[in-house]
Amino acid sequence: MGHAHVTAVHGDITTQRVDAVVNAANRGMRGGGGVDGAIHAAGGPAVLADCVRRFPDGLGTGEAGWTTAGDLPARWVIHVVGPNHTRGERDRGLLESCYRNALAVADELGARSVAFPLVSAGVYGWPRDDAIACAVEVLGSTPTDVIEARIVAFGRRAYADVDAALGARRG
Repeated sequence: MGHAHVTAVHGDITTQRVDAVVNAANRGMRGGGGVDGAIHAAGGPAVLADCVRRFPDGLGTGEAGWTTAGDLPARWVIHVVGPNHTRGERDRGLLESCYRNALAVADELGARSVAFPLVSAGVYGWPRDDAIACAVEVLGSTPTDVIEARIVAFGRRAYADVDAALGARRG
């Protein structure tokens, strides 16, 4: 077991040709807004049906689980529930566990390439600089069999910030 090579990608997580995409889900696991809504829309009804079957009670904050990717180019969706900073969930350990648990699920599945969003950085209001730092730190230091961990940034500024954080980490 080694460490994933972490890269920054500017684009849409639903179009990534990887073994697994990570979904920033809510506790109910029934779709939502932002990345969650986009993944459910692009993956089609099979993703929701698998969520209902595999997670009848949803998932807790910081936890991860997988479903089919439906119509997405990926093979699996790894769902994580990030902390809602806006609602007072400010324990960074919960955000870190989203990335660690997603890598653990990827290892169980045998996924070697995984695309991650910036978990909790959207409607959940986690400060973006810290969301980026957390993703870069945890993905770059957690032992895993994943070869490539892509951090997919939808906006140009977010991409530039992720790329700069990766460059600073490499030194």
